Amino acid sequence: MQQLPNSVLFCCDHNSVRSPMAEGIMKKFYGKGTYVQSAGVRDDMEIDGFCIAVCHEIGVELSRHRSRSFDEMEQWGDDLSSFDLIIALSPASQRKALELTRFFHLDVDYWPIMDPTGLGETRAEKLHHYRQTRDQIVQHLKDRWGEPLETP
Repeated sequence: MQQLPNSVLFCCDHNSVRSPMAEGIMKKFYGKGTYVQSAGVRDDMEIDGFCIAVCHEIGVELSRHRSRSFDEMEQWGDDLSSFDLIIALSPASQRKALELTRFFHLDVDYWPIMDPTGLGETRAEKLHHYRQTRDQIVQHLKDRWGEPLETP
């Protein structure tokens, strides 16, 4: 178990499912002591409704999340070099994070989190896959930083 960093950036492909989940769950679990943000390689999608639903089940509110890309982050003044840790949740975002941080002394970790989009036919099946993704993120957070300071 490691000490919580001062700042973490979660990233995935579109900033519409995995990275917003990780951002929201980390804020819920470990409070405001760590600055947490998320971004995608692209921001061509809105926050996913199934993502909102399964996070709501554990008390994490994501309905106001606005997807953003790495490029937009920098335009909005969030400099990648100001983060202590970047956690990539997809292979594409890991490549992008490594490319963007090659000039900074910055840790980039990779957590292989399942992409639930496109899985399942019925609403119940889709929710099942999104819960699996949520639970993978929860497990990675607990493995890294221990039990939540706030219980969901």
